[in-house]
Amino acid sequence: MMKLIYYAIVAYLIYLVLKVFQGLRRPPAPSSPPSMQSSLMVKDESCQTYIPKERALREVIDGHEQFFCSKECRTKFLEERKRNR
Repeated sequence: MMKLIYYAIVAYLIYLVLKVFQGLRRPPAPSSPPSMQSSLMVKDESCQTYIPKERALREVIDGHEQFFCSKECRTKFLEERKRNR
């Protein structure tokens, strides 16, 4: 009976050592979760929505940078601009 307890304790200690080594192999966790990172929001002039600047489509028109949430909104904005000229 004592041998069984001894082997169980040894197996548990081996398990703990393996868990520690697995934790050392993992890459470090980011300093803050992605949802907590601040991001500059820009306005899509076509549909009037706000989107993160790094995800926006960009177009320079008459020296001004315009931002769009999708190709469809960019196309719509450019077509309206053509009609108004």
